[in-house]
Amino acid sequence: MRILFLTHAFNSLTQRLHVELRAQGHEVSVEFDINDAVALEAVDLHRPDLIIAPFLKRAIPESIWSNHVCLIVHPGIRGDRGPSALDWAILKGERRWGVTVLQANGEMDAGDVWASVEFEMRETTKGSLYRNEVTEAAVEAVMLAVARVQNGEYQAQPLKRIDPASLGGWQPLVRQGDRAIDWKRDTSTQILRKIRSADGVPGVLDTLFGRQCYLYDAWPEKVLKGAPGEPIARCGGAICRATTDGGVWIGHLREKGCEHPFKLPATRLLAAEAAALPEIEADEASGYREIWYQEEEGVGLLHFRFYNGAMSTAQCEALLAAFREAKHRDTRVILLLGGGDYWSNGMHLNLIEAASSAADESWRNINAIDDLAREIIETESHLTIAALQGNTGAGGVFLARAADEVWARRGVILNPHYKDMGNLFGSEYWTYLLPRYSGDERAAKIAETRLPMGVDEAVALNLIDRVIDGPVMGFVSDVRQLASSMIRTPAFSKRLHYKNARRQADEALKPLARYREEELEQMKRNFYGFDPSYHVARYNFVYKVPKSRTPLTLANHRWTKPFRRVS
Repeated sequence: MRILFLTHAFNSLTQRLHVELRAQGHEVSVEFDINDAVALEAVDLHRPDLIIAPFLKRAIPESIWSNHVCLIVHPGIRGDRGPSALDWAILKGERRWGVTVLQANGEMDAGDVWASVEFEMRETTKGSLYRNEVTEAAVEAVMLAVARVQNGEYQAQPLKRIDPASLGGWQPLVRQGDRAIDWKRDTSTQILRKIRSADGVPGVLDTLFGRQCYLYDAWPEKVLKGAPGEPIARCGGAICRATTDGGVWIGHLREKGCEHPFKLPATRLLAAEAAALPEIEADEASGYREIWYQEEEGVGLLHFRFYNGAMSTAQCEALLAAFREAKHRDTRVILLLGGGDYWSNGMHLNLIEAASSAADESWRNINAIDDLAREIIETESHLTIAALQGNTGAGGVFLARAADEVWARRGVILNPHYKDMGNLFGSEYWTYLLPRYSGDERAAKIAETRLPMGVDEAVALNLIDRVIDGPVMGFVSDVRQLASSMIRTPAFSKRLHYKNARRQADEALKPLARYREEELEQMKRNFYGFDPSYHVARYNFVYKVPKSRTPLTLANHRWTKPFRRVS
């Protein structure tokens, strides 16, 4: 089928559906929902059999939905209506929720239902639910709806015919007042739900040290105590505030009406105030943990949970130190686990934007990531495995490929390209790693292509070595058991010997230092050269500047000939 996506942005769900539908042979093109005229033009150009709206912030024009079947992906159970479906589900502590695919008409979320899939809720952020449970349910529901449309025999269900017991009902937009925290009365659970319901967008507006800030990235604290509402400690980039029954760590803030109105680590935004708080070291019971290490059956598990997958200079340095410590342990395999939502998305663009010199901080950041990548590549004592629980992009893809093997959960999306960030050249030794694993021709195509890819395509291109099927929550246990079983095979020692011999041969042919010099020479031009494209693209990304047009890599209907994928 010819399918047109009308979407506010090419977000994680839209990318996943784009990958899945193209894999099924559908001709999918994308148009950002900028205004009615642009949307109508896209419909005229693409002549779609079906229009899908994975992520919209306004209604589809009547001139489109009255002439075409338009399916809306709504992150709510059947009958739920309104713009804040997932926000309300978290605030109310719903135990089950769902995704509904319904047909657009003249009333918001009131069209006929083509498919609906439910899931169990977790106590986590809106963003984490969206990238995991919501996305998996949406893929299932959209695939079912597309098959039903294609078949032509299915009759979508009007809302009035659906079992009233399953209806969600209309719910208005969540306002700041609905999420307002009463620090003197609210429990930690209530506060966490309020902040988590707004994580990503828009955050919970609150006052901290007399400054109005939006709160994000909240985690429970059960050991430290204090007067409810008072800041009582700092740990890494986070500040802990006492609650009526414990405390809550606030990892990121966005100050209202300030010079840099975008998310920053709490101790970076409120540096002077945070410096006066007592500092604690994070452990299993207390603190704000970004990096931690475990050992089981000869396997070292190195976790690094960085907010939104961004890796600052300091975080790269801390992870490098932790990795070096892991290499000295009496284990045989090191699993680089990343976080549950993202493995890595490369440089920390927000901190770069907030630095006194964005070019200098970019330079420090890319060198810190390169140091980590080189340490992984040159590991002789262990087999290293990058285990991707969540999506990864830009430098994060090539940092993962620095490991001996890359394993990924089915459903993970990779964006192995830099060029959308102002034609950034990229580093992380990709000019060594890509040809080594994918071959010269495919390496060049991967570097030039600006489209997301799923795990099956990534396996075909040798960006991933193994796909892990199974539920999200069981991924860490599954990869640990697989890694442990590898150690027990007679071929394991031979594998270590072979990889070290090959590394030595590669080094003799062309040293890693030379790859790095060549890559960084290009990056220096991006950071310090006359072309400001990288700095403009970074500014637009950090400040969430709306797109004025859809990139041609996505809008196939605006090409004189179809855009071709990597093969």
